[in-house]
Amino acid sequence: MSFLYPIFLWLLIPLFFLFYKKENTIIIYSHLVVLMLTLLALARPVIEHGLKENTIESKNIIIALDVSYSMKATDIYPNRYDFAKKSIEIFLKNNPKTTVTLIAFTQNPLLLSPPTTDYQLIMVALKTLNPNYILSKGTSLKHLFAKVATLKTPHKNLLLISDGGEESNSAELKEQINQAQINLTILALGTVQGTSIKTEEGRLLKDKEGHLVISTLNPMLKELTDNYIQASSSPKETANDLERSLNSVKKEQLKKWQQSYKELYQFPLALALILFFVVHTKFIKYLFIFLALFGISAQASILDNYHLNQAYNSYKAKEYKECQIHLKKIENPSLESVTILANSNYKLQNYKTAIKLYKSIRSTSAKTKQSLYYNIANAYAKLQKYNRAKEYYTKSLQLGNDKQSRHNLELIMFKADRKKTDLGIANPKSQSSQNSKSENQEDSDKKSENKPSSASGSSTSGAESQKKSAKKEEKKQLILDSKQKEQQQPLSSKVYELINKGYIYETKPW
Repeated sequence: MSFLYPIFLWLLIPLFFLFYKKENTIIIYSHLVVLMLTLLALARPVIEHGLKENTIESKNIIIALDVSYSMKATDIYPNRYDFAKKSIEIFLKNNPKTTVTLIAFTQNPLLLSPPTTDYQLIMVALKTLNPNYILSKGTSLKHLFAKVATLKTPHKNLLLISDGGEESNSAELKEQINQAQINLTILALGTVQGTSIKTEEGRLLKDKEGHLVISTLNPMLKELTDNYIQASSSPKETANDLERSLNSVKKEQLKKWQQSYKELYQFPLALALILFFVVHTKFIKYLFIFLALFGISAQASILDNYHLNQAYNSYKAKEYKECQIHLKKIENPSLESVTILANSNYKLQNYKTAIKLYKSIRSTSAKTKQSLYYNIANAYAKLQKYNRAKEYYTKSLQLGNDKQSRHNLELIMFKADRKKTDLGIANPKSQSSQNSKSENQEDSDKKSENKPSSASGSSTSGAESQKKSAKKEEKKQLILDSKQKEQQQPLSSKVYELINKGYIYETKPW
């Protein structure tokens, strides 16, 4: 059992203190109980029945956000990129049932989020995207439209948020839009006059010839579509303009998995009403008739709750097989029951089964997702699938900093490298590292030569000690290499690698 609005439960705390007053009468105690039951009803207790497929009507929109270097320009406060992010956030809050696909693009487009109605997931993707790691300066609308054309959506309603870059061939782009059957809406960010761009060091950006770079709004954008919007004075007004412009987008029949609940608020509410009428009326005479009409029956949901509690108790007592027996008796699996079943399989070393169960759980809570990713990573680590474990530890850390995940990530990175060395796979090393290794070897050889040989077995024992010291040095080097890699690259470095792909070949980035 869980509560949809647990914030109401905090109001129970002051009511508990009122119970300790000596001057309380039976009527006052009754009123306090009535208030407590009412608060429980307001907290909306429910029993989760798991995911259920429903058909909903929703608008399907693809948002493509320009994240190139020119979006750092400050002709729109605070800058074009932050203004765009805030406008998207307000638009999504006003349209929570809209299905959104998010793409970030520069020279290369990258899908950040598949189609979803979870706007919080979209905002997490935007907040974790750090523009300081994006090196590409140019903007390719041609590559973006080619990417949108490959998306498997019934209607390609594209919201393009950009300053336009330096592209000038509008006829070719319009033909590409028509062939892909893209319904294009453009939010243009920037001014005709433009502005200079500051680097991280606080200097004004210059091109290769030393000329000052002035980033302006590309007027070519207006030629691509009739649905053309320029940024208003604030993100809120801009979001309202977007909403009005996208009103023409037709709703589609979409299938969606949703969490289904069984409401239990009626039980504490009914008890509160009964107690109130018993105290203030002659309702006690009609109580048995009321109960007969109401019908008290043992429903499956109550039995499910009983078996769930028994499973919890067995799990705490480390009786994992007994725990699974109780869980199998639950008719309607919930998030809690599936999680306990997965945990019990993990404890019984059924790691593959545990992974399947963890992956079957769906939740919109960032904390729940982080915990699931962490558990999946642990299971993969137990199976010695270190690359898969690394992937899920990274996903867990992207949803929030966690010392245990970071520690485990360092550990499996070391184990993965060690596994490669055990298999005879040598990682390439720099010349300096080889020189330092040879120097260390020479020093160790000199030390061994200076030591007198006391017995016939001294040479063999010296060789063994050298091997042990070499292994220790190798272990230290592997740990240092893993830490250096982590410091040099962010956790989601693959994302930036794909966005920045080809930036060194930009001939006219401005």
